[in-house]
Amino acid sequence: MKLSFRELFRRIAAIGADPKDDAETRLPKSLLVLSSVPFIFLPLLWSIMYISFGEVYVALIPMAYSVFSFFSLVHYSYTKRFESYRFNQLLLILILPFAVMISMGGFIGGSAVILWGLISPLGSLVFDEPRKSLRWIFAYLGLIVMGSILSSWLEITPILTDQQIQFFFFINFTAVSSLIFMMFYYFVRQKQYFQQRTDELLLNILPKEIAAELKETGVTRAKDFDNVTVLFTDFENFTMIAEQMSAQELVNEIHYCYSAFDQIISVHGLEKIKTIGDSYMCVAGVPVDRETHAVDAVMAAMEIKAFVDREHQIRQAKGQMSFNIRIGLHSGPVVAGIVGLKKFAYDIWGDTVNIASRLESSGEPGKVNISGSTMNWSRIALRVNTEARSKQNIKAR
Repeated sequence: MKLSFRELFRRIAAIGADPKDDAETRLPKSLLVLSSVPFIFLPLLWSIMYISFGEVYVALIPMAYSVFSFFSLVHYSYTKRFESYRFNQLLLILILPFAVMISMGGFIGGSAVILWGLISPLGSLVFDEPRKSLRWIFAYLGLIVMGSILSSWLEITPILTDQQIQFFFFINFTAVSSLIFMMFYYFVRQKQYFQQRTDELLLNILPKEIAAELKETGVTRAKDFDNVTVLFTDFENFTMIAEQMSAQELVNEIHYCYSAFDQIISVHGLEKIKTIGDSYMCVAGVPVDRETHAVDAVMAAMEIKAFVDREHQIRQAKGQMSFNIRIGLHSGPVVAGIVGLKKFAYDIWGDTVNIASRLESSGEPGKVNISGSTMNWSRIALRVNTEARSKQNIKAR
C-alpha cells in the first residue's frame, strides 16, 4: 500500500507524541521532530561533498551528527522525554557547525558554516521558553568568538579552492535561510490556527464587540442600554416529559431546539444571553443599540414559535413526545456587562428582564406574550395578528 506524502508527514510529526498532550503541547513537539528529520540526511549530503572535494576528515563531523541525531530521535520515540530530546538537538546543531568551521580554517575557509548554529537559539525560541533562548544565543556568539581565536591560533589551511568555498557559501546561506523560514512559517501558521480557534470559542461566549474590548484592554465596563427588548422562552411540562426520556435523548432534543433558536435569532440580530435548563434568554439592542430592537425580537419570537409548532405537529403525528413552548417579550432599559472571574459570562439585569421572564411564565402555551411596551415600540399589530389579553398584575421585582 502506497503511503501518501501527507500521511508520511503526519506519522513523522506524531513521533514521540503523548496521547495525553493537548494541541498546544503537541505543536512544538511535532515541529521539532519535523525540523530534525531533514538534519539527519542533510549532513550526509555535506559529507559526500566534502569527501569529493578532498576534505575526508572534515566529512566525518557531519556524518557523526547524522548518526547521533538519528539515535536521539529513536530514543525520544521510546522515552517520550521531550526536554532531553530538545536539548540534544539544540546542542548538536550548535556544536557541529563550530567543529566544521575550526576544521576548515575559520569563518571564510568554512564558508560561513557557523550560520547553521544560529538554528540552535532560534529553535530554543520556538520550542522552549523565550527566556531560555538567551543562553543559547550567548553560547552561539561565544562559539563565534572562540572560533575566531582558535582559527588564528591553529592556522589551518583549507584544501578547498576559492570556487569551492564560494559554492559552500552559497548553499550554506541558502539552506539555512530556507530552513529558518520554513520552520517559522509552519509555526506561525499553526499559531494562527489555534488563535482562530480561541477567538471562535471566545465569540461563542461573548458578543463580538465585548470580546474585542476584552482582548484589547483586559477588562470590560458595564453599560446602560435605554431601549432593548428581552425575549424568554420556556417549554411546557418540561419536567414531566424529561422524566420519560433518557439523558442522551433529552440532551439531543434540547440541543436540536436551541440550535434552531440560535440560527433564528442570529438572522434577526439578537444576542443570546444564556440558557438555564429549558429556559432560553436573548435580547435585541445589546451590545449595539438598534432602533428596530422590538420588531427584530418579535419576528424572532414568531419564527421560534413556528419552528416549535411544526416540530410539535410532526412528533404528535408519529406518536412521539414533543414540547410546546411559551414565549414572553418586554422592552425597556437594562444594564449589561461581564460578571465573574472564572467561566465569566455576558449578562443583563433590570426590571425589563424580570418582566419579560414573568410574561413568559404567565403566558399561554403555543403563544407569544408581548408586553404593551414592546407593542408600542414595534407596532407589530400592523404586521401580524395579535390578540389583546386582560390586564395582568406582574411584579417587576
